[in-house]
Amino acid sequence: MRTFLHQLAVFAFIGTSLTFAHDDDKKAKAPVGSQHPLGSVLVFSGTGWYRHPETASVNGWLARLGDDLGMQVDVSETPKDLQTILGHYKVLVMNNCNELTTLMDAGQLKAVEDWYKKGGGIVALHAALVHQTKWAWFSELAGCDFDSDSEYLEAKVSVDPAAKNHPTVKGHGDSFLYSADWTNHTAAVTGKPGFQVLLRVDETSYDAVRSYFKQRNGKAMGADHPIAWTNTLNDGRFFYTELGHDVRSLDTAFGRQHIVEAIRWAARADTAK
Repeated sequence: MRTFLHQLAVFAFIGTSLTFAHDDDKKAKAPVGSQHPLGSVLVFSGTGWYRHPETASVNGWLARLGDDLGMQVDVSETPKDLQTILGHYKVLVMNNCNELTTLMDAGQLKAVEDWYKKGGGIVALHAALVHQTKWAWFSELAGCDFDSDSEYLEAKVSVDPAAKNHPTVKGHGDSFLYSADWTNHTAAVTGKPGFQVLLRVDETSYDAVRSYFKQRNGKAMGADHPIAWTNTLNDGRFFYTELGHDVRSLDTAFGRQHIVEAIRWAARADTAK
């Protein structure tokens, strides 16, 4: 596939900035006043609570996946875009965008819900599951919220036997060592209707709660600690991974496969004829 844009081009759209990272996706229409077509993947990184300093660099890393995906990746931090142009996209990548009820109004939240119910796919990274309980629809879709986390540490990760052929984890054996900031959630999604656990982390292989959260009664999850999963209830395509606090946890052979294939899965590329 020919690639015409190797750097990001930014344009203003009614007070909104969108970043383009691939120019082969010609099917989407351009916004009024723009010469650039919209892509198939929208990365949203607006935050309503704590802002990870690494979020901007993760945006850049995600945008540069356009060639691997064969899809243009656009980036926005403007909530209005989720109401005005989200319908042009196949996938919404939620890059550490926490506590969205603080950032977005009811109409913008509803626009995301309606878009998803019509077949859109969501890929949620790391802190996208932080302080989302006030958004009841998303909290139910995700399956849990945030309790605490670890430092950036190497740990033993295992592939759920039922998920060994899922494209986001396939080819890496039953278990392997990996380094990331591991998140402790309020509940394990194991066994919930529609959910499939892809990966778990072995808490005996690292210190699951960093000192900051130990002082605030943060809790480890124990023997069942899912770190990546899908929810396909009602034919939906929702994917979550704990990876993505920063580029270190993504920019590896496994990390790239994990995210590229997650986006392709959320876009239903596996069902394309």
